[in-house]
Amino acid sequence: MSRRSLNGMEWAAMVLAGAERLSANESRINALNVFPVPDGDTGTNMNLTMSAGAAELKHKPSEEVGRAAETLSKGLLMGARGNSGVILSQLFRGFARAAAGEREMNAALFANALQQGVDTAYKAVVKPVEGTILTVAKEAARQAAVSARKTSDLAEFMQEVLAKASETLSRTPDMLPVLKQVGVVDSGGQGLVCLYEGFVAYLTGVSAPAVAGVPVAPAVPERNVFPPPAVSAAPATAFSAQAKLETESIDFPYDMEFFIHRRTGSAPFAEHSFRQALAKDGDSIILIEDGDIVKVHVHSRRPGDVLNFAMTHGELTHLHILNMREQHRDLLREPEPAGSAAAPSAPRIPAEPAEPAEQLGLEAASWIPAAEYEYSGVTPSPESEPNPDVYEMAEYGIVAVSVGEGNAELFRSLGVDVVLSGGQSMNPSTEDLLGAIRSLSAQTVFVLPNNPNILLAAKQAAELAERPVTVLPTRTIPQGMAAMLAFREEDPEAANVERMTRSFENVLTGSVTQAVRDTNMDGLDIRSGQFIGILDKTIVAAAGTAEEAAHLLLERMLRSGGEIVTVLTGEGADEEQGRQLAEWISGRFPDAEVEVHEGGQPLYPYLIAVEP
Repeated sequence: MSRRSLNGMEWAAMVLAGAERLSANESRINALNVFPVPDGDTGTNMNLTMSAGAAELKHKPSEEVGRAAETLSKGLLMGARGNSGVILSQLFRGFARAAAGEREMNAALFANALQQGVDTAYKAVVKPVEGTILTVAKEAARQAAVSARKTSDLAEFMQEVLAKASETLSRTPDMLPVLKQVGVVDSGGQGLVCLYEGFVAYLTGVSAPAVAGVPVAPAVPERNVFPPPAVSAAPATAFSAQAKLETESIDFPYDMEFFIHRRTGSAPFAEHSFRQALAKDGDSIILIEDGDIVKVHVHSRRPGDVLNFAMTHGELTHLHILNMREQHRDLLREPEPAGSAAAPSAPRIPAEPAEPAEQLGLEAASWIPAAEYEYSGVTPSPESEPNPDVYEMAEYGIVAVSVGEGNAELFRSLGVDVVLSGGQSMNPSTEDLLGAIRSLSAQTVFVLPNNPNILLAAKQAAELAERPVTVLPTRTIPQGMAAMLAFREEDPEAANVERMTRSFENVLTGSVTQAVRDTNMDGLDIRSGQFIGILDKTIVAAAGTAEEAAHLLLERMLRSGGEIVTVLTGEGADEEQGRQLAEWISGRFPDAEVEVHEGGQPLYPYLIAVEP
């Protein structure tokens, strides 16, 4: 039966069919992204990105195609991972703009939306490269414009679009020499073709995943659903365990819970600095941000300080303060019921507090209800100003992406505030980066992506942050560390950017890893299982052991001199091997200063930096 239009529910079901097809081919797409270097994460990134969008579609179904497209776009944007995921999110961001306000989608609107998606994606990429997902999307959109003039049947229309996308994909090796050299098509383009295959499957009547209210087959598998389902709470502690504790062992006696209602138009909630402020004299801290509302839980010694500080972020409601020492004393006074394993219900704080208001830290005790420390209203502002040292914004905050616990610790020691994990198969999403940026109570935030595949997501997060954010385009972990060594807390932003950029651009980065297939790269015959030395993006050495490959690589890196050599050892290189490599460098290049650190990165036994 001919289908000439799709409403929002039907369009969403088509998208879920595409997401299912993409998920089923994740490993296949990853395999295409593997040259001699194990860098296969395109399928993973695209699948995680699409899964985030699919989850939003299932949570917020709509009969209007414009609303459904907007929902998908927002889900993809926040879940975008890696270059391929960011580009995919941009394709559908432009698509959503074209579909805005529309109730149904016909072939002409579909074609226009695909073209706007391509335009948006090309604008998002600083240096578009042909022979990638961008080319496949562009040629498919051009075909869509032609097909929409020939037919109104959406199944026929999409089949022609898919055919063009597949044909373009097959030509990507002729556009990108590296693809032809290793005999593969572009992995991102393959992911887009899989998505379109799912679209065609739905439109031609093949079973597809369901959206709420759409009578089709089961939905996308739940293994990548975003956000993850909630975990049920643990059972309550048995009453008998309380009797084994001394009341005085409760260091932070006041159990506090309340909501902060953020003011409209206020700056993003600085979760990291808020958490740090509470941790100065508290523990058991839980912060849950949901739009303009923040749920706070903390155990504190001075609840008044906590409340006075929290009020600088908004109005407080549903205050509940429990004196746990008093609760513990009550429990010890009560006999344990025979055969009982459950704790008795906790009493509220007595009407008259055990300590005077000054000891509680209350600067304006009059706004706490006298009857009890449980209140479900909006608190008026206290008369006195809270201590500014608690919530003063820092001049700078720094976010870095790294892999390996040793490397993460090195970044922290250099002054990085938040280190996000970003290995080859799991890059942080736009939402991860945005959350890290927003967690910092800082006037200016620097982001060090330390991986070219994270750069687009970092820039996208910076645009969404609604605060000054500078992304320094570091492409490797050693470059990021060099940038941090050049950072000066007391200097203005422009001076830091100039010095940090100059520093990381002067770093030569080398890496040693293992080839996973036979090939010939840059005139070098490489066998599967050999260790290869890579200088920036070029393979310059192949050898039987990681140490031999490192020696050949270092010969190239230090050919023109270099004063400082830093070696980060990863999985496959122990402390003794690192020490032996350092001795070899010192013997072969006596003028070079050598440092070896345990980085802990997977896949790469050695990451090497040479600085002038």
